[in-house]
Amino acid sequence: MDNGFYLTLMIGPAVPVPVSQEIIDALVSVEIKSDTDKASTFQLTFTLSTRSPLHTIFLLAGGVSIPFVRVVVAITISGVTEVLIDGVMTHHQVTGSSDPGHATLTITGEDLTRIMDYFDLSGIPYPAMPDFAAALLVLAKYVPFGVIPKVIPSPLLDIALPIQQYMRQQGTDLKFLKYLAKLTGYVFYVEPGPEIGTSFAYWGPEVKVGAPQPALNINMDAFTNVESLNFKFDTEHKVMPLISIQNDLTGFPIPIPVPDVTPFSPPLGLIPPIPKKLVKISGTANMSMLRATLIALAKIAKTSEAVTAEGTLDSVRYGRVLRPHKLVGVRGAGTAFDGLYYVRSVTHSIKRGEYKQSFTLSRNGLISTVSEVPV
Repeated sequence: MDNGFYLTLMIGPAVPVPVSQEIIDALVSVEIKSDTDKASTFQLTFTLSTRSPLHTIFLLAGGVSIPFVRVVVAITISGVTEVLIDGVMTHHQVTGSSDPGHATLTITGEDLTRIMDYFDLSGIPYPAMPDFAAALLVLAKYVPFGVIPKVIPSPLLDIALPIQQYMRQQGTDLKFLKYLAKLTGYVFYVEPGPEIGTSFAYWGPEVKVGAPQPALNINMDAFTNVESLNFKFDTEHKVMPLISIQNDLTGFPIPIPVPDVTPFSPPLGLIPPIPKKLVKISGTANMSMLRATLIALAKIAKTSEAVTAEGTLDSVRYGRVLRPHKLVGVRGAGTAFDGLYYVRSVTHSIKRGEYKQSFTLSRNGLISTVSEVPV
């Protein structure tokens, strides 16, 4: 149907394959949570009979001979297929039912960052490499899983001579990648798609520019595509970071306030909140001025988002999948809250004949900076 949606479910050890129709028929609900600040998660709920092939999947997933069972969920809506999650199973639960011979099987899991967090690889050296080169080398080992590295070089080229010092990995690949991103004021996450079986591993700045997604409309009669939308304006958490740079001659730290200016996070609101306190960024005394500033700018971007919006929408009426890490327009909410927002999180709730999305948006001020929101 042009106005409907079609669900694709693929499960398999290492390489997912389409499940049988019997398993699709047993599927009761799907819930997928995508968030900019943590790993994406999923939960599949099935009705389980004593003769169901789901018993085989359950046993394989718990067996020691298979390292992980991969799950891919995709949705086709308005003729376009979008991958909602590409991850691995982490937990299984069987709940009894009052109906004889039946039970409920609940499978939960996380995105492919989970497989990056299995093994502690502390001690691996990365001599004569900047941060982004080390991140690219770490991600290279996950290419066989369809993970495509998308690494943005940092402006820092602070490369020490290997005979003096060099970087060594501490912890798992995931912890090391996040550590490298934090050192540069960057973020790291894995985004599924665009094709089934592939994902992008993004290591770079949190970019709040680009073409916005179709607008979310409220109070616009026939054009309304949002079921609910609530706004909140909070000015108490805005801070001005204070970095300390150590003077080489005197050895004393010099405090430097960092203003809210960054090309990756332009203002989306004309009236931003005023910072009410200074916050010292620890551990910057021995860093270069550029590295310390980038870390401070990342801190500002988090605390300056004074406007947040939470809502739900009917995906069939909206006509597409709302994606986090991107911009979206809001129309019909009034002068103070109309305009562009950054999508912080999206939760997909899918049942037979129903596909809802709940979302959280944010931006750094009231009143739109654009005169017209793209439809």
